[in-house]
Amino acid sequence: GRVLLGAPAAEAPGPEAEPSGPGDKLPVHHHHRPAPLTALSPAEQAVASAAAARLLAPLLPEPLDHVLLQADLTAVAPGPLQRPLADMLGVLADVESKGGATVYRFTPGSVRRALDAGQAASDLHAFLAAHSRTPVPQPLAYLIDDVARRHGHLRVGAASAYVRCDDDAVLSEILADKRGAGLGLRRLAPTVLAAQADPAGLLEGLRAMGFAPAAESAEGDVLITRALAHRTPPRTAPEPVPDGPPVPDDTLLGAALRAIRAGDLASTTPRKPGAAPAANGELPRTGAAETLATMQAAVLTGEALWIGYVNAEGAASQRVIAPIRVEGGFVTAYDHTADEVRTYPLHRITGVAELADDAD
Repeated sequence: GRVLLGAPAAEAPGPEAEPSGPGDKLPVHHHHRPAPLTALSPAEQAVASAAAARLLAPLLPEPLDHVLLQADLTAVAPGPLQRPLADMLGVLADVESKGGATVYRFTPGSVRRALDAGQAASDLHAFLAAHSRTPVPQPLAYLIDDVARRHGHLRVGAASAYVRCDDDAVLSEILADKRGAGLGLRRLAPTVLAAQADPAGLLEGLRAMGFAPAAESAEGDVLITRALAHRTPPRTAPEPVPDGPPVPDDTLLGAALRAIRAGDLASTTPRKPGAAPAANGELPRTGAAETLATMQAAVLTGEALWIGYVNAEGAASQRVIAPIRVEGGFVTAYDHTADEVRTYPLHRITGVAELADDAD
């Protein structure tokens, strides 16, 4: 035989082939992923729904257009009903049981529900006769006629206020007046009108129309309104007065001590010559011009003054002050008695005297 010499052809590695050397690459496995679902447009949804309905139609029973009325005030639907028939029967009767066949029960309440929905007795008779494979039982016809005969004899409505008068001609005049259109008046009886306005608004409206109505209570009694009486509020009981004087606190004791020291200073400080005291030892009186000039000079020199002062209650006192500013008929000064800066009206200062230069 013949011997063929040469290198064998390299085979392509399969999916399960392992790498033969450090430089070989690992095999790549490709996985197919399903495409993501996208939202359908309304037209596509309609087409899909129609297709699903066509596929399910052979598997579902056909909707029925009839029921079987029974003498025991029931109706049997042997299968699913058409939508208009099912909706109307759901109003006219109550579902008693479900299954392969649905049983409906006719009751006075269910018939009244259909009448409240706007149906008349003749409409109900015609509906049952058209959709029943059996004749309409006599008990069911009697039930419909009996409920329809009593339905609506009593009426219930909402009214904010009412007007009643024994003279129905007056009420007719009120209804005919165009100025009462905003009151929402409606005649309920020959002598009674109902209104949509509140009682206060109804009273004002009728008075504006020239009538003189009176308000009445829920019991029918005339309400008597009285003008608001302005009464003095009750006085509170006065606080009890303690038997003795109050115990002085630190603030009161400090103020008393400053007053004593200021009084001693005023009585012992020598005065400058020319300001002789009065016979009774009090400060001599000075005129308004002299008082003002002395105050202004003390502001410039910074000297202390000895003054006599009468407060608003008429109590006289002597004070030693250091004037700071004089303007607008007032003097602002540091009061040694109160140990604070105060303002005094010039017309309440009875007299002023300068202290000697060697006074502290």
